[in-house]
Amino acid sequence: MRFAEAVRFGAQSLAANRTRTLLTALGLLIGNASVILVVTISLTSRELILEQIRGIGSNMIYAYYETGGMTTRNVDADYIKSEDVAAVRAQLGSRIVAATGVVTNYDRLVVNGREEDVKVIGSDEEYARVRNLLLLAGRFLDASDVALRQKVVLLTSKLAVKLYGSHEAAIGRQMKLYGLRFHVVGVFRERTETGQTELSTETALIPISVIRYFTPVERIDPLYVQARSYEDVRPVTELVRGILVSRHRPGAKYTVENLAAILDLASQVTVILTVVLILVAAIALVISGIGIMNIMLVTVTERTREIGVRMAVGAARRDVLLQFLVEAVMISVGGGLLGILAGLAVPAGVRVFAPGFAIPVSGWSVVVAFGVSFGVGLVFGMLPASRASRLNPTEALRYE
Repeated sequence: MRFAEAVRFGAQSLAANRTRTLLTALGLLIGNASVILVVTISLTSRELILEQIRGIGSNMIYAYYETGGMTTRNVDADYIKSEDVAAVRAQLGSRIVAATGVVTNYDRLVVNGREEDVKVIGSDEEYARVRNLLLLAGRFLDASDVALRQKVVLLTSKLAVKLYGSHEAAIGRQMKLYGLRFHVVGVFRERTETGQTELSTETALIPISVIRYFTPVERIDPLYVQARSYEDVRPVTELVRGILVSRHRPGAKYTVENLAAILDLASQVTVILTVVLILVAAIALVISGIGIMNIMLVTVTERTREIGVRMAVGAARRDVLLQFLVEAVMISVGGGLLGILAGLAVPAGVRVFAPGFAIPVSGWSVVVAFGVSFGVGLVFGMLPASRASRLNPTEALRYE
């Protein structure tokens, strides 16, 4: 029997029992749709997690003074200074995109008719780039603001709304900080608000050259550095630590960290999530394969007389084996293809109804799903096909 004939006979047999065929293929449909959706969910969740982490700052390294001073004078000298930021920029050169420092202070503002403590931070023109801030209105600090000690201020989104009603209304207004009038030039927010950085929801940002006049001791906390490439983050982290240690007295300790560990942890979590979900989908595929095997065994029993007639007119055992094996594979692959279409329909539907939300679909997941469908039909169809081919023609013809 040629393969084309086996396919034709198999299609006729399956068409004669459409309901049974569809119910048998349903397990593969669900299993393959699960495989596609599992991989899609894994890829989407991984990208969302990594995007949130990158939103804090791409390839970012941060450093701050930890401990080491026994007297106030020694402690003051141990703090990270503007000169340290300049040294990092000079020594690391093209290996970094930018380096900046943050000085934190507080002042009291009248908000909604009452005085409140508001965080005031000082930095320079590279701060927005390193911290990956999102400008909502106006502009960020520039080099001239820092060099000329301009009395300009940027406000976080929530503070701008509380003081002036909207982002746009805040631009060009004047506000008092430390008894001086500052011009509001911008409104911004973090791309990823974690609550674990120097930026609170109500923060004012002014040039670092200005805030130093209102800070008794210069203390940069933290120092931020953005490495030029992800692969260079860890080496640059160690170089920053070495620069700080070399510029301060022995015994001063500095914490220098990066987000690489968090990124690696996020990747590990998504991999574990993917493995667990794929195991669940694999269980569904195995169950559907067992269902195919059971149905094909019933089919062999029901068609015992037909098998005897075919053998009596000259069909070889391998022809019978091929026919039933092809039928099992056709059920499996048919259900698998429907499952692949169902799995792809969900991300496609999301893209239609939410155009701004991109859901990545892995081509490999489609290939694997199809391959698994074929393999399930081949493996679980072998036993019924082998049993059919081993039937005794004489006994098969007498079967009622």
